[in-house]
Amino acid sequence: MTNSLNQLTLKQALNKIDSNEISINEVYQDLEKEISVNNSSLNIYLNIDKKAGKDASQAKNKPLKGLPIAVKDNFCTTNLPTTASSKNLETFIPPQESTVTKKIKEAGGVVFGKTNLDAWAHGSSTETSAFGRTLNPRNKNHLPGGSSGGSAAAVASDLAIVSIGSETAGSIRQPSAWCGVVGLKPTYGRVSRFGVVSMASSTDSPGPIAKTVEDATIVFNHIAGHDPRDATSSQNQVPDLTKFLNQDISGMKIGVLYLDIPGLEKIKTIYESQIKVLEDLGARVEFVKALNPRYAISVYTVVQRAEVSSNLARYDGIRYGLDRSHFGDEAKRRIMLGTYTLSKGYADKYYNLAQKVRTLFIDDFNKLFEKYDVLVSPTSPGYAKKVGATEGEAMFGELEDMLLEPSSIAGLPGISVPCYRDPSTNLYLGLNIVAPMFREDLMVKVADAFEKNTSWNSWRSHE
Repeated sequence: MTNSLNQLTLKQALNKIDSNEISINEVYQDLEKEISVNNSSLNIYLNIDKKAGKDASQAKNKPLKGLPIAVKDNFCTTNLPTTASSKNLETFIPPQESTVTKKIKEAGGVVFGKTNLDAWAHGSSTETSAFGRTLNPRNKNHLPGGSSGGSAAAVASDLAIVSIGSETAGSIRQPSAWCGVVGLKPTYGRVSRFGVVSMASSTDSPGPIAKTVEDATIVFNHIAGHDPRDATSSQNQVPDLTKFLNQDISGMKIGVLYLDIPGLEKIKTIYESQIKVLEDLGARVEFVKALNPRYAISVYTVVQRAEVSSNLARYDGIRYGLDRSHFGDEAKRRIMLGTYTLSKGYADKYYNLAQKVRTLFIDDFNKLFEKYDVLVSPTSPGYAKKVGATEGEAMFGELEDMLLEPSSIAGLPGISVPCYRDPSTNLYLGLNIVAPMFREDLMVKVADAFEKNTSWNSWRSHE
């Protein structure tokens, strides 16, 4: 039985409020108490809405019942500062609401607080934040991952019932794996980017970080859909992902990727045993060859730095925020490299070539999906790294996100679910499940079946 209401899953909280077992005020009381005890040591929230409880009482008749939702601090919110964890925007309060947070509020969710991230979402550790690193709640000697490290840590520590992150190449799924939670990266264009501080515009994808697959599907349903204010927003009809829970996966064809990559030897046998769960559920599982993800590192590095240099050009201290002298070291490095790869005489050599190789990855996935319903792999090459691991490691993020970059640059949807816990460190590994574009239903079927037939989800084990 749950002692504190902040430990409930989103679905449990909705059910208990519906049945009048608990009140929304009691949820906020327990959550605020837990935050007062643990937030200072974990450094998860950068800002909290002190009026959240009052807003919640006005939303009790809407689908999300006024429940508190943590949001990565690169989503524009008119009631709270949006800093992107950079000193440039330390006091910036946006004049417009992001589409994602607007939809959350319309559905009766309350943006309770803004969570820490790598500055400008540049990183996979949350160590590049101008406001200090976030720690991994599963083991405080380790990092939570990034760039949505604060959002993943908030869920893992029960300092949020559910949260919102964004992914450019692993920034939802990788911290979710390291923190032992569920991270759902939608198809590129499925969820609006309007009002999200842009990093790499051709891959940025907002999505939920949650305690269970079911919770992630509930949030997805509320934030997905076409937005005329986002030119890259898809007009494809959005399925109700909750309808694909508790489904039989027997007969589904699943391809297993990347287990033969050098460096994965220590975790290979763990994944082989977990993938057997899918076979036992009747899925047809095969180990398959794909383009080496190491090539995706180069593609992503060039494309992302180029787009970063363009997007950060607007932060000149004239329209909003402070001037460029306040950029951190990582932002400066990315601006310089991106400007170089786009400069005259070098664009063909680097940027255009990277886009051609990107197309090769897209073609490779298309061929694989002619044979397989979904593809699975490790989410990350290993467990969460220790605090300070990024020091002097310019390519830390690219290497830690290596297994996710191929699907991200191809615009594919993916979900990471906990698939193992190391009893000696309490650190987790994640299973990454990737589907064809706009087929989130397929990956949810597999993720939910895996979650409910294993014991790795720490909230389901309490039921």
